[in-house]
Amino acid sequence: MGDHHGHSHGLPAGTATGRHRRKLLIVFLITISVVFLQVVGALLSGSLALLADAGHMLSDAAGVSIALLAAWIATRPATKRRTYGYQRAEVLAALANAVLLIVIATVIFVEAIRRFGSEPEVHTGLMLGAAIVGGLANLASLLVLQSGRKESLNVRGAYLEVLGDLLGSAAVVVSAVVIMLTGYQQADTWASILIALMILPRAWSLLKEVIDVLLEATPQGVDTEMIRDHIVRVDGISDAHDIHIWTITSGVPVFSAHVVVDDDHLTSERMDQLLDRLTTCLSEHFDTEHCTFQLEPATHAVHEGQQHA
Repeated sequence: MGDHHGHSHGLPAGTATGRHRRKLLIVFLITISVVFLQVVGALLSGSLALLADAGHMLSDAAGVSIALLAAWIATRPATKRRTYGYQRAEVLAALANAVLLIVIATVIFVEAIRRFGSEPEVHTGLMLGAAIVGGLANLASLLVLQSGRKESLNVRGAYLEVLGDLLGSAAVVVSAVVIMLTGYQQADTWASILIALMILPRAWSLLKEVIDVLLEATPQGVDTEMIRDHIVRVDGISDAHDIHIWTITSGVPVFSAHVVVDDDHLTSERMDQLLDRLTTCLSEHFDTEHCTFQLEPATHAVHEGQQHA
């Protein structure tokens, strides 16, 4: 008997990042405006912490622009050479974003260490004003991204970056106040180091998620054994094996499995009914619409050891 494959109605029309493009565009415009303000403020005030915060926000703006470009590329249709289309472009954008964050953090940290041998003069009025404006802008961006951060890897990356910017702006405000009250100029340097140290854990978290997608790891929160139990409960199915679950990009999980069918269900009509039940099960219980099932008789299991690890 030939292999039978069951499919859902295809990949979703849009990726998770694509559904939040407008929000990303708003955040990009807010962020790039604040970058300009903070760079000017840093140059006039002599604050490394403010310049570090501007550099971080610039990386945010670059990351969001990459995500927007990737979301547009991901809408291109699938081809014979690229059967899933260009949806992985979003994951590559998130990878570039994470690497950029690590580079920015390293540069800030190195420059801060170099400053310990000198006594930079910082004009706290400009430093404080620019940091407060930056913090308010970051807060507005967080509110814009709040609803999409759990759905899209790129939106989550942007959210984490803006959150780090908000904390960075707070650090600049605190260091400005310390300098104003005590005259301790190195507070600016310490704030720069703190900002760098806040960037690195978030960059690593994003990088880890990207690596999981690229290695086609089982998505977080998905229990393979639980899915198998649901499948074998369907009337007419005795076993399921070679179960694979991975993610093409944010919001696009994919599932495949070999399903052993009872002999009395090995008819075209009953197998069609089984495929309908299986795809409905995956869609309703595990939010997976794109799935492939190979239906096979129990006797086919004799050959499985030769075909699969």
